[in-house]
Amino acid sequence: MKKAIALTGVTLLVGSALAATAASSAAAPPPTPAAPPSEAQAVDRADDIVAARPADIEAGAGESYSVYRTKVDANGAAHVRYTREYRGLRVYGGDFVVHTKPGGAYDGTSVGLDAPLTLGTTAKVSAEKAEKAAKARFSGEITGSAAPELFVDASTGAGRLAWETVVTGWAEDKQTPSTLHVISDAQTGAYIGEFDDVETVAGTGASVYSGSVSVDTTLSGSTYSMIDPSHGSGRTCDMNNRTSGTCTTFTDADNNWGNGATSDRASAAVDAHFGAAKTFDYFKNVHGRNGIFGNGTGVPSRVHYGSAYVNAFWDGSQMTYGDGSGNTRPLVSLDVAGHEMAHGVTENVVSGGLTYSGESGGLNEATSDIFGSMVEFYANTSADPGDYQIGEKINIRGNGTPLRYMYNPTLDGSSHGCWATNTNSIDVHYSSGPANHFFFNLAEGSGATAFGTSPLCGSAAAVTGIGRDKAAAIWYRALDVYFTSNTRYVNSSTPANTSRAYTLRAATDLYGQCSTEYRTVQAAWTSVNVAGNDTACPVGNDFSVSVAPASAAVNPGSSATATVSTAVTNGSAQTVTFSASGLPTGATATFSPASVTAGGTSTVTIATSASTPAGTYSVSLNGAGGSVTRSATFALTVNGPAGCSATNGNDVAIPDNTTVTSPVTISGCARNASATSSVAVNIVHTYSGDLVVALVAPDGSVYTLRNRSGGSADNIVTTFTTNLSSEAANGTWNLRVQDAASADTGYINTWTLTL
Repeated sequence: MKKAIALTGVTLLVGSALAATAASSAAAPPPTPAAPPSEAQAVDRADDIVAARPADIEAGAGESYSVYRTKVDANGAAHVRYTREYRGLRVYGGDFVVHTKPGGAYDGTSVGLDAPLTLGTTAKVSAEKAEKAAKARFSGEITGSAAPELFVDASTGAGRLAWETVVTGWAEDKQTPSTLHVISDAQTGAYIGEFDDVETVAGTGASVYSGSVSVDTTLSGSTYSMIDPSHGSGRTCDMNNRTSGTCTTFTDADNNWGNGATSDRASAAVDAHFGAAKTFDYFKNVHGRNGIFGNGTGVPSRVHYGSAYVNAFWDGSQMTYGDGSGNTRPLVSLDVAGHEMAHGVTENVVSGGLTYSGESGGLNEATSDIFGSMVEFYANTSADPGDYQIGEKINIRGNGTPLRYMYNPTLDGSSHGCWATNTNSIDVHYSSGPANHFFFNLAEGSGATAFGTSPLCGSAAAVTGIGRDKAAAIWYRALDVYFTSNTRYVNSSTPANTSRAYTLRAATDLYGQCSTEYRTVQAAWTSVNVAGNDTACPVGNDFSVSVAPASAAVNPGSSATATVSTAVTNGSAQTVTFSASGLPTGATATFSPASVTAGGTSTVTIATSASTPAGTYSVSLNGAGGSVTRSATFALTVNGPAGCSATNGNDVAIPDNTTVTSPVTISGCARNASATSSVAVNIVHTYSGDLVVALVAPDGSVYTLRNRSGGSADNIVTTFTTNLSSEAANGTWNLRVQDAASADTGYINTWTLTL
């Protein structure tokens, strides 16, 4: 698999002040649907969002981003993939996708990082030591190595400085080429992991045939060549049982190829040529992708590779098939061809590919198993009908059993059929099991089926399948626009970056949120022990409640009004009766009218009294229906009484690694401070994650308001609410700001204390 990321497109620098706004759709829809944006327009919108919402992509200081790939849907929604550099270094696992709705409004991101990157970029381990250690990891004959590359390894979601060393040569069988990428910690020299560009089928035996099939060839003069003009001019050639040298394109005088047996060298070529064509057709005709590489180019296929070579592999640009045991059982079955070429789709769709280790590697392998099986169903040959067994024709174990069983992955003796806490630590061919099992249940359902019996995990409910075509559409959509390079089954630090979350987004795009297909995706993941906190779908009549405006500030004794709206979200309209909770002392809420039929609106009036304490309160506006209650939150700020509030508008510089203070003096407030005292701050500072902000009371007590949160976002403009009821109000209070890092500075612009 190719792991190098080519940085293309317009680069955006982050770490300085960024000013931009995301495009939004017009207030009123046009009479006819607007034309989808061009890719350039989609990128412009995404660039604006990256600039305006750095926190949404876990941006860090000194970063740059480059467009990797852009997808514009027919309805105008768009998805722009980016790669990331940190202080000039490539970030593996730092890729992200910016999503926009039809019309250009922001629709979220897919992000692999758990938090912004904050690490040094000076290696303690030399490149020479890294290269030596990498070569020691290579099993076989080394023919060369590239200079180690210093980069940021964020494949786990957190960044660390690392060396990537590429060692090339031959595997221990002396026939399988190897391009081994070894990753080591640049600070300690510790081994992190490795992956090989050459994606193989591992085993000890092979047999194949797809029966009598049609293949597309090219006629030149009186000679036919196995070059496919209908599928990007993909050619099939004969390696003549060598591992290097010229691969001779198959030719024939009458365009009748092979004899159905290995005695004719063209027989295996027919299977390979047919498999390449059907895989091309499947992705183009079913998913709208123009071939494996997305550019209409066909896939070269090399057959009769090596001597008795019991393997087949994808090397990032072509397929290679061995002849198997005794050179009589070539590995050219349809699902093997589709599986290996699907790796090419994955690595060209997701920037950097799905990281080939742990759960992301399992999703990589499962993607190939899924589409290998779908190619087999698509080809629909009588000699090799579609099924959910992987490699059943090549008899790789020599006992007639397949490589993997999607309906019950545990039947191979190694794969996980249910997600477990150690799924992330097993071989990727076995961590593929939960996704394979999920896909089968989504497509065919659980329990006894025509293709095998699918067991459930734990106490999961039975699943009724939605059909393989819909299931494949959902999986491809998730891969195409949502998966990042380190997407996992379960991710406690970034729950949104999971296969469950992304397939649910894909199901929503294709069939609607809470559709039958959406619910089945939920059930199918639950059936393989991949739970989630995704959107719960209502049963029966249901409604929503919203409020506008969502906040207001009033003086004690004054009131605020807002409009409370309801909408039917499921079933039929019902009567909704309003109430409020979370009101401060002395405040009341009235609704006019007190109840509506779902779909209607009411005006809420929140009145305070002269004794209502100052502070900001989250008031819950509740709508009670027949069996459910839905709520919206209204932020009510009650201003402090005269004499119990003070402001310091004098600028105070905040140099690097320095602590500064800004004082205010409260007098004429003959009471203790309140339990909901507020501290409104306006601090101008690049990279707000450097700052520790605290309030120091007149008696020296320290109340920490913010402790180095906010990452690379600029400035702190917010109001903190804190319980100061044990403090006497009168006296001198200080806002204390500590800059705890280098490279970014700023100043306290203004702040207000209300007790």
